[in-house]
Amino acid sequence: MTDDVLRVRSGQVVALRLFDLAYEIDLRRAEALWAQRAQGGSARTRLVGTPAKAISFGVPPLALELGTVPLEVGGQTVAAAAAVRLYDFGIAALALRLPVRDLAWDDFAGLVNQLDQAVGPAAEAPVWGTLLGQLRDLLGEALDRPTAVPLQEDYLIAVADAFDTPVTAEALQARVDLVPLLSGETRPLAEGARRDLLRQRFSYHPDDLVVITWDRAFIYEPQRETDVADVLEMANAQLLEMRTYDEMLDEELPRMRDLVEAARGRTSLLSARRYGRLARRLHTLVAEVTELAERVDNALQVTEDVYLARVYAAAIELFRVPNVSAAVDRKLAIIRETYTALHSEAAGARAELLEIAILALIALEIILSLLRH
Repeated sequence: MTDDVLRVRSGQVVALRLFDLAYEIDLRRAEALWAQRAQGGSARTRLVGTPAKAISFGVPPLALELGTVPLEVGGQTVAAAAAVRLYDFGIAALALRLPVRDLAWDDFAGLVNQLDQAVGPAAEAPVWGTLLGQLRDLLGEALDRPTAVPLQEDYLIAVADAFDTPVTAEALQARVDLVPLLSGETRPLAEGARRDLLRQRFSYHPDDLVVITWDRAFIYEPQRETDVADVLEMANAQLLEMRTYDEMLDEELPRMRDLVEAARGRTSLLSARRYGRLARRLHTLVAEVTELAERVDNALQVTEDVYLARVYAAAIELFRVPNVSAAVDRKLAIIRETYTALHSEAAGARAELLEIAILALIALEIILSLLRH
């Protein structure tokens, strides 16, 4: 480290909290409702710094401006700009943004940690619930099967647009310590922990830098493009949606076993119909989860932009989205196997019922024959 103090001339600190708001969101309906009932701006999001053919959203999310809200940060009341981005697969990504002007680097890192303490996952911050309640009231008609107690994900992004002196990505890493900002720790970290924290670093031009971790990211972007932040938000949205499916299937598997045991524990002439109803229910569940999981997987389409593709792939891997997706696939496979078994048992039960009916008709024919003679 050198002794000269680097100052962040302009930038922002963004606290994200994502909610699994509903099974699905009708974005066109939500946009119409917002235009009728609210005063804030709205837009369908696209990546501004990248050609659409290179990387784009499958279904562009709907971005809504929610105005400013007061926050207690570091013992002071500050005004944060609130916004939300709605994804068609049911996720609402709320954002609180604090602008940064002429802050020394250590103060900038301190502001990041103070915002995390104020509205992060460990804080009891009513602002998130207030904003979510306003969204439900305004856009409830656009929500398909709203979630009563939504799952949540948090993420923190520190953005520096410009410093008081021009600096390259390499020089920036030599002049400041990114670890306190990215870790939130005040005590020094071991060398191995530092290396792990700084492993996911990316630059495209000499004067830009992205460093991502599990719950935070630092972005140095002199062009003021938001594509990297948008991609990180999308990766968090995909993680949250996959977690939702995983928990839903966790709840469904014990219920499915109980229903299967109950169906097999009863013997009646209607067993085939009972098996058939249960099999249809499982088939519907598998079809719904598979369709939405594919929609989540295709939510961001990457073709030609190698840099953003690398950032996105690293974020997806770091957030363990493939692990959660694999768990969802395993549970879906169990349900598919159960559906196949139930379908076979239903067919067997129908065949047994048919055999009983044939035997009964033969017996009736014999009795009638004897009675005639």
